[in-house]
Amino acid sequence: MKICGPRLGVFIVGSILAISAGASERVLDVLDHGATPDGTTLCTAAIQKTIERCALEGGGMVRLPAGAWLTGTIFLRSGVTLQLDAGCTLLGSTNRVDYLHRKSDDPPDAAPVVHDLIVGEKLERIAIRGTGKIEGNGSVWRDPKGKRPKAILLSGCRDVLVEGIRIESTGSWAQHYRNCDHLTLRGITVFNHASFNNDGLDVDSCRDVTITGCNIDSDDDALCLKSTSNLPCENVTISDCKVSSHCNGIKMGTESGGGFLNINISRCSVSSPKHSKVIYGSQRGLAGIALEIVDGGKMDRVSVSDIAIEGVSVPIFVRLGNRARIYKPAITKPGVGTLQNVTLRNITARGCSTIGCSITGLPDHPVRNVTLENIQLGFEGGEGKDALTKPVPERPTSYPESKMFGTLPAWGFYCRHVRGVTFRNMRLCTDQPDLRHAFVCDDAEDVTLDKLDAQFSAGAAPLIRLVQAKNFLLHGSRPDMLGGTLLEVSGSESRRIKLQKNDLSRVGKNVEMSADVPLDAVPQ
Repeated sequence: MKICGPRLGVFIVGSILAISAGASERVLDVLDHGATPDGTTLCTAAIQKTIERCALEGGGMVRLPAGAWLTGTIFLRSGVTLQLDAGCTLLGSTNRVDYLHRKSDDPPDAAPVVHDLIVGEKLERIAIRGTGKIEGNGSVWRDPKGKRPKAILLSGCRDVLVEGIRIESTGSWAQHYRNCDHLTLRGITVFNHASFNNDGLDVDSCRDVTITGCNIDSDDDALCLKSTSNLPCENVTISDCKVSSHCNGIKMGTESGGGFLNINISRCSVSSPKHSKVIYGSQRGLAGIALEIVDGGKMDRVSVSDIAIEGVSVPIFVRLGNRARIYKPAITKPGVGTLQNVTLRNITARGCSTIGCSITGLPDHPVRNVTLENIQLGFEGGEGKDALTKPVPERPTSYPESKMFGTLPAWGFYCRHVRGVTFRNMRLCTDQPDLRHAFVCDDAEDVTLDKLDAQFSAGAAPLIRLVQAKNFLLHGSRPDMLGGTLLEVSGSESRRIKLQKNDLSRVGKNVEMSADVPLDAVPQ
């Protein structure tokens, strides 16, 4: 195996931690420190005592054998591996008191705050691994405004491995990794359908991250990158994961203060949950892939490839907005961020809703340089022409969600405020005839549709609609739409609309132009 660049640290960390779990490592058993695995005796003090002793003696493994270990907040220490054996359940207490703590540097009169179940801050060389389970008892934490414990919160840590464990039913997010370096997440299973904000996996402002072979089924967002600080998520590789969500399957955002740089996601599947009832999102998942910059920050050099999507509302949602949320008091409100250099390749989807995909920026703040290649999407269809006359609101400050604009005038892709978008080898179809456009481009420059195969329904609106479009090229396509119109163009700013090397022998009418379009916009 060839390892180079920032991934070297991740590979070495995972190897060292895996080796450290071998027979030669110091192993401390919580049974030897007074813990009782009956599911009713509180074991917090005994588990913490074992961790402290392990750290004091130079690090090693703290072992939880088979059994149910009831606990409140436990704090990891540098050099310690928490090993959950087969048959082990780390059971979160249902008593809020067991999570109340104050930091050592808090003033004496400071009120304690609710902490999460497993907590680590500014640690090095730590691991949580094994084939055991963390059960958060999340159904008792249903107050949507109260602090609800996550299963894992690791903040400011370095050289981290979480591997093999199962996480179920937490009070909030299943796991939150914040401002960590050299983070490896491998073979984690999550089933999180117990409370509000039940995300599956959240990586926040972290660097040099590898996520592989995880299976995540969650009520809220399943696999989510965030940046709740001015530090980006950077150098992240995600592969071979299976995710399911009542909200979004694979997501960057909503929090985006530091942005997302050099992200590679591949060989994953996304679906709607089949074994749970919705709490927070919708019974049918919202988006398969959601890429969002709405709180400032920069999205740059993002690649998503070889993704199979089934039964969600919207397969692809890309949004540059201006919610401008701040995360700490006295922080200056961010300006509009940037979203550029994104590639989506080898994406398939079927059984998607009638809403349509969207790639949208804001006036004077366009989405730039997006390539979609080898894309096959199947939608339910069945819409009439009503959506063609409804305005699509800008909603610059709104929470970004794939359904935020309502049913779009395009059943395939709606692109607005974009510069430099290329669609190559696109195949789009509907189960039922749909009378809307397949594509709409509004305030769009340098857009190419290369080898487009899009279904046309008898009596439908023109296949493609361009509004205030410049430098648009339709190339190498063979539309089958006898009696239909290929292209509708409007807007006095429309310029340089080209049809090149297309087989238009089965098109009823090539171009339909509004009166405000310059006569030389489209070659006749």
